[in-house]
Amino acid sequence: MNVRGEWLDAMLKIVSPVLDALAEGKLKSSLPLSFHPERARFAPLEAFGRSMLGLAPWLEADADSLDPEERTLQATWREKALLCMDRGTDPASPDYMLFDRDGQPLVDAAFLAHAIVRAPKALAHAMNPQTKKRLADALRASRAIPAIPTNWLFFTAMVEAGLYVLGEEYDAFRLLTALRCFQGWYVGDGVYGDGPAYHWDYYNSFVIQPMYVDLVNLMGERHPEIEAMRESVNRRAARHAAQLERMIGPEGSYPIIGRSICYRFGAFQMLAQAALEHMLEPPLSPAAVRCGLTAVIKRVMNSASMFDEQGFLLPGIIGSQPELAESYINVGSLYLCSAVFLPLGLPPQDPFWQDPDEPWTGKKVWSGGHIAIDHALEDGR
Repeated sequence: MNVRGEWLDAMLKIVSPVLDALAEGKLKSSLPLSFHPERARFAPLEAFGRSMLGLAPWLEADADSLDPEERTLQATWREKALLCMDRGTDPASPDYMLFDRDGQPLVDAAFLAHAIVRAPKALAHAMNPQTKKRLADALRASRAIPAIPTNWLFFTAMVEAGLYVLGEEYDAFRLLTALRCFQGWYVGDGVYGDGPAYHWDYYNSFVIQPMYVDLVNLMGERHPEIEAMRESVNRRAARHAAQLERMIGPEGSYPIIGRSICYRFGAFQMLAQAALEHMLEPPLSPAAVRCGLTAVIKRVMNSASMFDEQGFLLPGIIGSQPELAESYINVGSLYLCSAVFLPLGLPPQDPFWQDPDEPWTGKKVWSGGHIAIDHALEDGR
């Protein structure tokens, strides 16, 4: 099997239990509650929204660029994803999801909206009118949840972007608040504070930079103020992606820093997105990124105890390490790991998939090879 096939198999192994159960109306009854059961009411939307976050670019990929087997598989999953959208937003469904209270649903409404932004043709434009209306109503319902002045501001902004892609009216103020605040919270060298303070963790990649990039690229043409941010936001994101690539060790490990580390290789979302959107910072090559991310995926997934007996994720980094799950994490939270698979949205003919293997920075330098000197990004505020 080629590397693309390995990536696709890995992604579908992770998300299949979630979408298969939801398509059958059995997600709430199937999700395990082996840790933090008090978070059970949030788990279905968390699992679904975060699974869709990583799945969306592959669903959106041009079907004509795929080989017949992958094209058939993609068609099946497009249909399944649309059915799941209906199941999660239909008040008569046993899997009707919570969107409008208790804080957490704003987060995962935003991840679901981000999937819509990443796959407008396969998701937003392909929905039947009833499902589209229900989803729009659900996203609007999340406005009842206030955002604290941190990365949560991006959740309010992404909900509005999702409404825009669905053809609904959106609140420009809620959108602009996040973009403006983080201009002021930029700390330099491709990194933002999570609010006024800097936190040394992966939230620049889990949330801040991927949402920032997609928001400015989507909405720039409609708002001159946003358009003026676009070049610097993308340049900073490319720099952060390069930093993430240098964090991959020669054997596929990476630093275990900060909160939410149980999101596993979701920590590399911004690197995966930079590859997807052809915004890698020179001299970083697509092949080196592919090989580095492949090493991380294999290192993490080679543990048999990563999944329970039903195939759902268990908390941890390598296998099951439940002590690493903060109090706000439940089984649904873990599916943010799907974000590493964003490059599956590239056609198989893209250099990311076709160029010969190349060692990533960590592997190259620790085997005695030669790498480019790293330089901080110098840019204005």
